[in-house]
Amino acid sequence: MASDDLADVGMYGLAVMGQNFALNMASHGFKVAVCNRSEGKIDVTVGRGKAEGDLPVVGFKDPKDFVNSIKKPRRIIMLVMAGKPVDDTIAMLSEHMEEGDLLVDGGNEWFENSQRRAKELEPKGILFMGMGVSGGEEGARNGPSLMPGGPRAAFDLLEPILTKCAAQVDDGACTTYCGPTGAGNYVKMVHNGIEYGDMQLIAEIYDLLKIAGGMTNAELASVFADWNKGDLQSYLIEITSQILPKPDDLTGSGFVVDKVLDKTGMKGTGRWTVQEAAERSVPCSTITAALDMRYLSARKDERVAASTVLSGPAEVPSVDKGQLLEDAKNALYAAKICSYAQGMELIKAASAEFDWNVDLGECARIWKGGCIIRAAFLDRIKAAYVKNPQLPNLLVDPDFASELNQRQLSWRRIVTLCFACGIPCPALAASLNYLDTYRRARLPANLTQAQRDFFGGHSYKRTDQEGDFHTAWTESHHDIGDLAERTKGNI
Repeated sequence: MASDDLADVGMYGLAVMGQNFALNMASHGFKVAVCNRSEGKIDVTVGRGKAEGDLPVVGFKDPKDFVNSIKKPRRIIMLVMAGKPVDDTIAMLSEHMEEGDLLVDGGNEWFENSQRRAKELEPKGILFMGMGVSGGEEGARNGPSLMPGGPRAAFDLLEPILTKCAAQVDDGACTTYCGPTGAGNYVKMVHNGIEYGDMQLIAEIYDLLKIAGGMTNAELASVFADWNKGDLQSYLIEITSQILPKPDDLTGSGFVVDKVLDKTGMKGTGRWTVQEAAERSVPCSTITAALDMRYLSARKDERVAASTVLSGPAEVPSVDKGQLLEDAKNALYAAKICSYAQGMELIKAASAEFDWNVDLGECARIWKGGCIIRAAFLDRIKAAYVKNPQLPNLLVDPDFASELNQRQLSWRRIVTLCFACGIPCPALAASLNYLDTYRRARLPANLTQAQRDFFGGHSYKRTDQEGDFHTAWTESHHDIGDLAERTKGNI
């Protein structure tokens, strides 16, 4: 094949995301070679390219022909199911690739798998990157948020494509070099964890306004549409305003949202986020609460049975709708900040441990467009980390601290109202508890530590003296040996 006929980039994996991202690249002037395990999707993708303006998309049925159709050094993006399918695809494609070529996994993948794959490809001299892609079908086609992690040389090779094809916002393309291999996957994982928290917070406010506020779908849609014009402006608030009033065309009566089964699905990234939070000793209580609610939602039959034997409050307080709406808006904003703060802290902890040097301000910037958690206040989150790259927590940025202080009474009224009405609000309450714990100069952990010393001899530190101490709390306590030996079994 003549060099002029070679493709600029390859896309392997032509499900919804792969198809749309291939067309995205082609619409930005890149010639794209496409291949897929099931050949029918190759024809569909090429056909879509022709229908959408005769885009330069060329299909190949044979993996060897596919690889050989791409300019050297080859750039190939994979969008296949995480896990073994990625390993199988790498094995198949790398057989025909050469030193200096680049393979990019654009799926939601566990970061350690990307690190392993990069090492496995090193003997062949093939570069490897793990890249988070957020924005769903629409984002993939029109501009996603892209979170690549890998060798700097690999990013430089791919950067001209990423910069053109990512979502564009006022301060540039929604992509950046996240760091070494694994960093991009990690940033995308945390993005999804924040998304879990954000969605749950919105759901809780919706539930409260519907039950305690007695609001109709039309009224709720109007509220969310109005909120989307101010501080709460975001993709998730916007689509909520569009979901709520959608009529059910299937039956011709009512609204679709009211007939959707209340069992939330998941693909694992939220669970990974919570697991990583535990591994890094980073409190992510809002995200954890959101994950727990997904688990509880799945127990539909148990909940239906429990509703017949367990009861809530016999009487609920009356509410002033105007005050309720103002409080709900303030509570949602403040709680959302906590969800983002927790996610940023987790990225920071992993970056420090693995020496990734992830720029948190850049994370906020590339989430401003294309992705699911895009929101107006990401500009302010970016500004907070630009102003102070060593910011210990987003909550103590002077601007955010001032806003949290101003909105906290509304937030407390909302959580109290939820409790009084028997309306679950785990994420709203977890966010408020996170704030209240973080702002306390002294916690009751002194008692917990004393208990640990009582039953396990684990020792404790004092506020008035240096060193480690153990107390004989009762007459039955006695010297139980060397301090180093006694602290081996810390819990």
